[in-house]
Amino acid sequence: MFSAFGCHGLSVTTGLLIADTARIDEVRPFDTEWMIDQARVLLEDMPVSVFKVGPMASADQVQAIAEIVSDYPDIPLILDPFLSALPEGGVAGESMLEAVRGALVPQATILVLSHLELSRMAELWRDPGVDDMATDAEELINMGCEFVLVNCPAGHGHGDKQTMSNTLFDVDGEIETFSWQYLPRQYIGAGSTMSAAIAALMAHGMEAPDAAADAQDYLARALATAQRYGMGRYVPNRLHRIFTQESSQ
Repeated sequence: MFSAFGCHGLSVTTGLLIADTARIDEVRPFDTEWMIDQARVLLEDMPVSVFKVGPMASADQVQAIAEIVSDYPDIPLILDPFLSALPEGGVAGESMLEAVRGALVPQATILVLSHLELSRMAELWRDPGVDDMATDAEELINMGCEFVLVNCPAGHGHGDKQTMSNTLFDVDGEIETFSWQYLPRQYIGAGSTMSAAIAALMAHGMEAPDAAADAQDYLARALATAQRYGMGRYVPNRLHRIFTQESSQ
């Protein structure tokens, strides 16, 4: 999808998913040393404008990636570390949560989380039964990241049952809530589509809040034109920008 934004994406693989459009059955991690070697080779070969870190398969991988990106402190980091479709909800054990919180969150420009993932991470510091999205986002920002973008399901927070919403926070609190009409479908890769769009827009020099705002429109259109190719979830149309641009010429 990066090509839809005029970007060239460099991939460093953390693992393989045994999956179809309905579910993910298993995650098979790549060897951490292989992952490190691949990242270092690419970074020595080409200049990089932004890092986009997605799901990782082990706490060792988290620590290794944190060490790599720390060598490039001036490059923005978009951190989208969890995948809700993974077995057991996609939120890893406490060791993984601790690793992400301690090693990668302090380096993140934008941390992207679902409300469920934020709540799971917040269990590391808040009292049981408490659910305060703004306070949890503030806690993460106090750890060092610049922005937290939280995806909320329909009916939560600012939305009603017909509205989806994402809320962006910084050190001063809530910046903006982005809302669009709820679509009664299940999607595969919706969150990663949004975080990748943010990364691509920032690679072109856009500031983080503006990139987050533009990515919402991109995601909404990708979901509205999604296709169901198999028997499971809908696949976002990540190339809709290309077709829109071609039709307008």
